[in-house]
Amino acid sequence: MIRGGWRDMRPILALFWAGQRRMLLLGVVLAALTMLAGVALLGLSGWFIAAAALAGLLPATALAFDVFAPAAGVRLLALVRTAGRYGERLTTHDATLAILATIRERLFRGWARPGMARRLLMRPATLLFRLTADVDALDSVYLRVIVPAVAAIATALLAGGAVALAHAWTGLALAVALLAAGLGIPLAVARAGRRQARLRAFALEALRARTIDLSSGQTELVMAGQLAAQCERVLAADGRLSVADDALHRLDTYSAAGFGLVSTSVLTAMLLTVGVLVEGGAIGAPVAALLLLVALAALEPFAGLQRGALELGRTLLSARRLGPQLADAGEAAASAARPTPGLALALERVTFFHDGADCPVLDDLSLTISEGEVVALVGPSGAGKSTLLALLAGELQPRTGTVRAQPLTLLPQRTELFQDSLRDNLRLAAPAAPAASDTLLWQALDDAGLAAGVRRMSSGLDTRLGEGGLGLSGGQARRLALARLLLRPDPLWLIDEATEGLDAVTARDVLRRLHGAAKTGGRTMLIATHVRREAEAADRLVVMAQGHLIRDVRRSDPAFAETLASLRPD
Repeated sequence: MIRGGWRDMRPILALFWAGQRRMLLLGVVLAALTMLAGVALLGLSGWFIAAAALAGLLPATALAFDVFAPAAGVRLLALVRTAGRYGERLTTHDATLAILATIRERLFRGWARPGMARRLLMRPATLLFRLTADVDALDSVYLRVIVPAVAAIATALLAGGAVALAHAWTGLALAVALLAAGLGIPLAVARAGRRQARLRAFALEALRARTIDLSSGQTELVMAGQLAAQCERVLAADGRLSVADDALHRLDTYSAAGFGLVSTSVLTAMLLTVGVLVEGGAIGAPVAALLLLVALAALEPFAGLQRGALELGRTLLSARRLGPQLADAGEAAASAARPTPGLALALERVTFFHDGADCPVLDDLSLTISEGEVVALVGPSGAGKSTLLALLAGELQPRTGTVRAQPLTLLPQRTELFQDSLRDNLRLAAPAAPAASDTLLWQALDDAGLAAGVRRMSSGLDTRLGEGGLGLSGGQARRLALARLLLRPDPLWLIDEATEGLDAVTARDVLRRLHGAAKTGGRTMLIATHVRREAEAADRLVVMAQGHLIRDVRRSDPAFAETLASLRPD
């Protein structure tokens, strides 16, 4: 099972290796150096104390004994261990955090594929869990498995080599025993704990999702009479989490006991061995103290693998969940093919079905729009206008046909405003984000007609918005969305119901500013609407009905006024 799990880890390891190769190697080297310095420090200190004590028994040996060289060695090793530990923590954690940030970015790109974002919106708690807990779990493979394992193996080999200088077979036996026990116990723990680690991850995910549903949907749960049942589901998930935690804690206890037993056995065997060697005159008491302390310290680095072994099942599960997304992320956010010069967009015989639907939403639809045109896409609700805009924006993918468009920005009916400052809500759209200047942001607010209102706020651009833009009126929220649109440099704007829900005065002001900005910037606009005021300034009216384009009239055509008059008045 562990072997199969490592196949899922390959894309993650490849990303680690490609992203921070030098830093990762430096971290491993520093970790090994720190462990080796610690073992050498303990051994040298033991030898120094024993040798100094024996030399002090006679005046002649006391005067001849050199205390400066070993004392300098002790200080040097202490400095190396301290500096190595600091450098190792700084290097390994910096590299790991940088790679995790890259993974999150690639996941966002992977989830930006057509249709993927809409499916994830059906399960927001799952998306949150993938971006937080699943990504965070990936740091264990380097920080708690690879780094401790390399350092521990290096320590075992050094300890065996040091003992082999006094007695070859004893050194070999020590190295083999340390490697067998030090690696065998974590592997056994990893195998035994993989299922429980996976169950814990599933239980934690269920607990978070059900708690979010309980806290955010209390009104609906009360109205449906399901509040008590939802509380029971939360408690059930918490119970499963507790069971998995108890099982993992028991394994941790067994692992610690196993390392303690092995450490005691190794120390006992070394005591007997060095006793025999001292009695036979092969080594002296100072060397015996050095060997004992080296053997005592050599198993300690392997204990650092305990946590990594317990979390390995969780890490492999995260790799299985995220690996395919990371592998495909390179092409996930590829923009639509560019149209021929002079055209802003071109659709050729496009057909689109919703998942599970028998009838197409768009059927054999073709449309071209030239650069600089303002086109109103009109028709009744359900005609397919929003679906067409989503296809152009790359949020959906057609079943047949081709979609080609210039770089574009979509302004949907409902713009997502985040629980953050006004400044940061604007910077999301700025091409130089997150370093966009306040001057640029104020210019966009002024062009959108919101600057005066923001200046009247006590905190200005630092004003905090609530969830969904709470704290702004409907008109202010729409103007903020317009300001974000104005910050985008894309030559094509797709706008869905630009003034829906606004009063007539505010709506006409927003439209005036929108058309003025588009004309000044030489942009192309496609506006989906069924309201007359939004279509009045259009160069063309393209009429949709039941997924087909049934009419395309220009302002110079006699049918233009008739088509415009058929739309809903203000």
